[in-house]
Amino acid sequence: MERLNGLMAIGAVLVVAGILGFAIPVFTTRSTETVARIGDLKLQNTEDTSHRIPQLLSGGALILGVVVLGFGLNQKR
Repeated sequence: MERLNGLMAIGAVLVVAGILGFAIPVFTTRSTETVARIGDLKLQNTEDTSHRIPQLLSGGALILGVVVLGFGLNQKR
C-alpha cells in the first residue's frame, strides 16, 4: 500500500511540474560573484540568466504524471 501512495505522490508531482512548466515557461536566476577584494572593500558582479523550459518537456512531465497516477489508482483496486 505504501508503494502505491509513493506512485501517486510521484505522479502528482510530475503533473504539477508539467502544469507549472506551461504556466511559467521562462524563469530568471541571479548569481553574484566577488570580482576583486581590497581589504574591507569588495567589488561584486551580479548577472541575471534567463532559462527557458521547453514545451515538450512540460508536456512529457504532464503526460507521464497522468500515466503514473492512473497506474497507481488502477493498482489500488
